Amino acid sequence: MHDLGDVSVVFDLDGTLVDTAPDLASAMNAVLRRHGRSEIPAERVRHMVGHGARALMALAFAETGRPAEEHLLDRLYDEFLSHYLDHIADESVLFPAATEALCALRDTGAVLGICTNKPEAAARQLLEALDFAEPFRAIIGGDSLVVKKPEPECYRAVVRQMGGDLARSVMVGDSETDVLTARAAGVPVIGVSFGYTPEPIASFKPDVIIDSYEALPDAVATVMRRGLAHQ
Repeated sequence: MHDLGDVSVVFDLDGTLVDTAPDLASAMNAVLRRHGRSEIPAERVRHMVGHGARALMALAFAETGRPAEEHLLDRLYDEFLSHYLDHIADESVLFPAATEALCALRDTGAVLGICTNKPEAAARQLLEALDFAEPFRAIIGGDSLVVKKPEPECYRAVVRQMGGDLARSVMVGDSETDVLTARAAGVPVIGVSFGYTPEPIASFKPDVIIDSYEALPDAVATVMRRGLAHQ
């Protein structure tokens, strides 16, 4: 078994730990219907998320007709969030083997946290609904600070809250945003191949790519052993 004591492992949420696309799509389509727009298939939504609900609604309106003007986007965001929070875990599920992988990491002494652009309250509500909040020592959401990913302060803040050392930490994510966040913070990044990025995660050049959570403990040990985290 690996010894990962004092290592901070920071996860993205949507598309990394949890397959939230069905519920995100449902909320988005509810708003589209309310405004007389056609629905967008859930599979398409998997390639539209990652930059927050406001950006998602902007993309949705651009795909289904006249783009939404700026003053309308605030209203669309509120409508989206209201529906989403009422149905936050109707169909969302943890990715296969995530629970086992995180338990294995904690057994080796690693500390776990979340850095997401999802609003913090929504992230916490989702994790509670999935009975998955307990493993995480700290959570930074998209509204926890005045900046969001890929600004590195988001990552640094969660590591501080975890009581960790930036030089002994690693990001786990599914998108270019997560890779850019890690690079800006000067830490290694593990990419998951099953997330929501419109381009293959390999195109963003994470340090290691995993195809399932069964490979995560070994991947964390690998990047730590390489000394990829900057001192």
